[in-house]
Amino acid sequence: MAEELKKAWYVLRAISGKEAKVKEVLDGAIRNTGLGNYVFQVLIPTEKVMSVRNGKKVVKEKNLYSGYVFVECILTGEVLYELRNTTNVIDFLRGRGKNAAPEALRESEVLRMMGTADEMIDPTDEGNDYMVGETVKVTFGPFSGFSGTIEEVNRERKKLKVMVKIFGRKTPLELENSQVERE
Repeated sequence: MAEELKKAWYVLRAISGKEAKVKEVLDGAIRNTGLGNYVFQVLIPTEKVMSVRNGKKVVKEKNLYSGYVFVECILTGEVLYELRNTTNVIDFLRGRGKNAAPEALRESEVLRMMGTADEMIDPTDEGNDYMVGETVKVTFGPFSGFSGTIEEVNRERKKLKVMVKIFGRKTPLELENSQVERE
């Protein structure tokens, strides 16, 4: 019977903030019980977020989908029961309807999720680590070649406010990270 059932990705709804605990419990069950024959991967897509705290750069991991745990498994009756009754799991993400079965993710959704997870692994997002007070050189646009000091960093929009001296006066410029380079 397991031959005719295919392995697919499903989404478990978990109590928000308890995703890591659910993953820990399921990983333990995969290693130590027969659940490992049917459940292959448990994934919580995260992204690395850089923030500045007390003048130091701090990289933290943040859940991409709060309250959701992705599970690659062959969904049979017993596996469905075990996953649904795991501590801190609310239920499967399923279609509309009272007794709707859990829906597998489409291949495009899985690839997007995996691609996002792969992209976020590298925290060295070049150009996103400028600090206030750094001296940079403008490399693009009408002010190319001018040097200035960073006054403000907007990491979400990937923009910088740079004070450049033009004709002896300091002038603020709003530039994209790609338009400057370190001196």
